[in-house]
Amino acid sequence: MTTVTGPTAVTGAVGTAHTRLEGVDKVTGAARYAAEVPFAELAHGWLVLSTVARGRISAVEADPVLAMPGVLTVLHHANAPRIQVDFAGLLGRPDPVVEVFQHDRVPYFGWPVALVVAETSEQAREAAEALVVRYVEEPHDVEFLAGRPGTYTPDNPEAAVEKGDIEGSLAASAVRVDARYTTPEEHHSAMEPHAATARWDGGRLEVFDSNQGSRWVADDLARLFSLDAASVRVRSDHIGGAFGAKGVRPHQVCAVMAATVLHRPVRVVLTRRQTFSLIGYRSPTAHEVRLGADADGRLRAFEHETQNLTSTVSEFVEYSANVGRVMYDAEAHRTVHQVVALDVPTPTWMRAPGEAPGSFAVESALDELAEKCGLDPIELRARNEPVVGPVSGLPFSTRDVLGCFREGARRFGWADRDPRPGVRRDGRWLLGTGTAASTYPSGVLPSTAAVTAEADGTFTVRISAADVGTGARTALALVAADALEVASDRVQVHIGDSDFGSAWVAGGSAGTRSWAWAVMAAARELREQLVPGGSIPPEGITARSDTAELVGALAKKERHSFGAQFAEVAVDVTTGEVRVRRMLGIFAAGRIVNPLTARSQFIGGMTWGISMALHEEAVRDPASGGHVAPDLAGYHIAANADVPLIEVDWVDDPDPDDPVGIKGIGEIGIVGAAAAIANAVWHATGVRHRHLPIRPDRVLAAGAVPGPPGGPSA
Repeated sequence: MTTVTGPTAVTGAVGTAHTRLEGVDKVTGAARYAAEVPFAELAHGWLVLSTVARGRISAVEADPVLAMPGVLTVLHHANAPRIQVDFAGLLGRPDPVVEVFQHDRVPYFGWPVALVVAETSEQAREAAEALVVRYVEEPHDVEFLAGRPGTYTPDNPEAAVEKGDIEGSLAASAVRVDARYTTPEEHHSAMEPHAATARWDGGRLEVFDSNQGSRWVADDLARLFSLDAASVRVRSDHIGGAFGAKGVRPHQVCAVMAATVLHRPVRVVLTRRQTFSLIGYRSPTAHEVRLGADADGRLRAFEHETQNLTSTVSEFVEYSANVGRVMYDAEAHRTVHQVVALDVPTPTWMRAPGEAPGSFAVESALDELAEKCGLDPIELRARNEPVVGPVSGLPFSTRDVLGCFREGARRFGWADRDPRPGVRRDGRWLLGTGTAASTYPSGVLPSTAAVTAEADGTFTVRISAADVGTGARTALALVAADALEVASDRVQVHIGDSDFGSAWVAGGSAGTRSWAWAVMAAARELREQLVPGGSIPPEGITARSDTAELVGALAKKERHSFGAQFAEVAVDVTTGEVRVRRMLGIFAAGRIVNPLTARSQFIGGMTWGISMALHEEAVRDPASGGHVAPDLAGYHIAANADVPLIEVDWVDDPDPDDPVGIKGIGEIGIVGAAAAIANAVWHATGVRHRHLPIRPDRVLAAGAVPGPPGGPSA
């Protein structure tokens, strides 16, 4: 036994830059991802997706495929195990796409219709491509247009919020903006594909998966297959990106089905093209923003109506109008969400769901209002800075939007900006600068954790967290080190295992905050159990926490991270090409646990903002109902050559109601970035671009030439 010597009085790990704990394993290949874990007798499944957008399966001609080399089985609606889908899990009812092979209906192009399992991945793919599936096709509708027939307001209290007299306040306003904005369908495109391996081990189902919450996936799989929750274990050690897409999806269900039928481990890996229909995406959105203000720029009316598409099998709302409920107050305030159900896959959460497209519309409209009022865009925002939540009336936990703008303006050189559009030129390039505000909710959800004092003097943290590339392991080690008052190198962190108990998912910018609270609570409990001069048995001493009661006792407040985005662009008047030359983001996002990985998170979000503003656009063919070129050749994202110098920093902004002071940083980097770029393009050219992405053809069609204030728009 080891004697407890007491804390070493080493504190201050939180807030100190620290390299990733798993960094060496990742660069040397020792880190195993979901598709890399070796198994004996491993079989491989390959999904077959529908080639029609609506109809019924009339035949699956499996016999010729079963005769092909290595093929073990073909699962489809006529022979697959039955599953239970009528339940609500941690995040509600799962997308019906996980109801694989339970009926012959095809609700959209790319719906899973069969799984071919073979000895090798190559054999499975060859057989899957040879499988003939016949359909009775029906007419389909996939075209999303603002205000089209069938659009409706969802029946939930978050869909529409209104106060005051919008029409009267607009009529009484000296300055008005009435503009429409759109964003296209966008996809997550994580570097690591979705993959799952399932096996039965001693009567227990074990799944190795790439996901954002191992306990979440385990619980849903247990319900789907009518199993006791304790009989399912999901492990997700390393994840190569997620962004909202890695939840409960068809590949996990298919792997479990096949493992159950074949009595051997089965792995299912999605291809890049398959992810375009199977894992969700960001819906295209349409926005109408109406603003009314006094001559001095103070808002009297704020209205934001937004629309998105959803599938015919499940309703998903992209809450894009929520951004205005937090950012700007007015005597009359109206925000409405509407959806239309089409023959398309169900959208899902995608980095900064709601706020990313919503901020493009709102922050572009604010820039237009500033232009009409003859005000600097930052000054306009300062004049409309609310004291309490504009809709809720609740106090803010902290809010330092203006501090972000002041620091950002100083560093960016905003004071030297000539507000006139189209006056700066560098050869054939027109130059412009733009800015926008950022915000994203700061949530905390109940989680459990365990911290063990080991006999060798180290400490082990166990929590069902997920590190989706954010550095969560390292952040939690720093939090635990400070709570235990030991050096961080004495702390080991084990995550990504559903056996560690319930914990919130890696999503909604609430992961690290929720997990850190649970880790800190367990660590403090452990310190109380350790008696200086006492001994630690070989099995160690463990303390556990459950933050449900602590989280439930939090006072109601508006809890959000905030920020200010700045961008400088160059527009080629000959080709219409837009180049971002530099970006700066200043954020008020709570206490920063690890500055090294936090900076990467902010830069990653801002880089995605460049991609959103200038490149990303999934195009659906109305004739087939499927995508045009659903791969990284046809779906353009910002590459290294598109990404300029991006600078990031933050102002001091700890949340006083959080034991560590954390708010959340995962989403906010993308919020407002596209608007800042679009506002900079207007400043460069005098042309407003209200439809993303700002492609060269759109720039040329609009005329990339200097124009007067209030000039043309595209």
